[in-house]
Amino acid sequence: MRGPHNIWRLIRTGATFERTGAMSVALEAMEAPPRLRLVARIMGWPFKWLGYKGDPALPPVTRAITALGPAYIKFGQVLSTRPDVVGEDLANQLRVLQDKLPPFDTALAKAAIAEELGRPVGEIFAEFSEPVAAASIAQVHSAVLADTGETVAVKVLRPGIERAFRRDLDAFHFAAGMIERLLPGTRRLKPTEVVSHFEQTVLGELDLRLEAAAASQFAANTARDAHFRVPAPVWALSGRTVMVMDWAEGTAMGDVPALRAAGHDLVALSERVLQLFLSHALRDGYFHADMHQGNLKVAANGDVIAYDFGIMGQIDEYTRRVYAEILMGFIRRDYRRVAEVHFEAGYVPADRDVNAFALALRAVGEPIFGMNATQISMAKLLAYLFEVTERFGMQTRTELILLQRTMVVVEGVSRSLNPAMNMWEVARPVVETYIRENLGPRAALRDLKRTALVLGHFGPRMPALLQELIERRVNGAAPAPEPERRRTGWLALGGIAAFALGLIAAQIL
Repeated sequence: MRGPHNIWRLIRTGATFERTGAMSVALEAMEAPPRLRLVARIMGWPFKWLGYKGDPALPPVTRAITALGPAYIKFGQVLSTRPDVVGEDLANQLRVLQDKLPPFDTALAKAAIAEELGRPVGEIFAEFSEPVAAASIAQVHSAVLADTGETVAVKVLRPGIERAFRRDLDAFHFAAGMIERLLPGTRRLKPTEVVSHFEQTVLGELDLRLEAAAASQFAANTARDAHFRVPAPVWALSGRTVMVMDWAEGTAMGDVPALRAAGHDLVALSERVLQLFLSHALRDGYFHADMHQGNLKVAANGDVIAYDFGIMGQIDEYTRRVYAEILMGFIRRDYRRVAEVHFEAGYVPADRDVNAFALALRAVGEPIFGMNATQISMAKLLAYLFEVTERFGMQTRTELILLQRTMVVVEGVSRSLNPAMNMWEVARPVVETYIRENLGPRAALRDLKRTALVLGHFGPRMPALLQELIERRVNGAAPAPEPERRRTGWLALGGIAAFALGLIAAQIL
């Protein structure tokens, strides 16, 4: 229930940050303005005694987030990939949220497996380890199959995790509604829809059968990608709360010293991660949407191994083509063309000035050229991007939040391996290949072929459809809304708040 009782949950959130000492650390790391720091401290300090104590052995912010619950941990995982936003020290502290959270008892995991699969663990596995990784939703065990001797990974949901998530999401919904009512200017950012989108994404992770299907689909899409691997699910041993997959042997992507000691080329790895993500998003329209360091390993031969497919993203073909044009426009510094694409697609209201919009885009893109990642103030860049979205009346589109979030995360992973990466040059070959194959003459012929097939399919109905259209015009009836325009209209924020916040902020643009 999203009633006022959630005020208590929100008060305890601020109180927990105060009690654990996380409030001042977080505000300092985020370079919050003095006025915001003062307001936050004044509102949180009187309720300090109501906050959760957390684990004193953890650093303050990590301690507060883990004490507050799984939904907060999800947010912390994103921040852990952004040392440019929260600082290197805090980002390193938050990385324990990726796969090093306190595990639950192995006996509970075995009981859950036996209940889900209808067989005792000892009958299924010859060996079953203690937890090897634990995150916000599930933990992973290493095991050996009794019938084949194959080593596998066994993922088991945390007990009571769905109830815990719903409690946090309920408070988030309440907070978003209060923000919209008290601050009307925030409505264009659609906080309630953002929370709803987050809810749908997270709750989808709580059915491991869907994750197994996502892994299977992703593996099929990427089978020909060089130096990239996806573990295969064992369907006979997977269910709603348990999933068994091939074991992925490798060095954790977040352990940079170990990668360096193993002789891996960190520069090449950083480029590979970014290019793989762009290929999956543009080429396939189906991408891993939780690509933080905790979900990536590097095999001995340098292959990138991805796992944990609870959150996957999809982009339709039309959106991919528009994004590619926007990205290439930024890479070529053709801001006029980037602005035109936004207006052509309906991303920016038609009553705005295309020249003014192109100038605003230049102010975003030009400072990035000639700089490496360490010279760019992400906080200032994002602040200006927010101003641009407000000035040109662009609204947040919840359909693109997952893409935006993943872009930011992937850029953070790449920068952790190579802080001086030139994102422009790394992105160029992937985007150029996509444009050549999907926006050139061959693509036009392919589109014409598809159109002909559709027309041929509806050929027998064409006379009746044409007659209906003529009669409607003659009789003065209002024409039906155009489905394509309605479909593309939701991308009003496409170029900046979703694409730019992801790709410009990621210094890909």
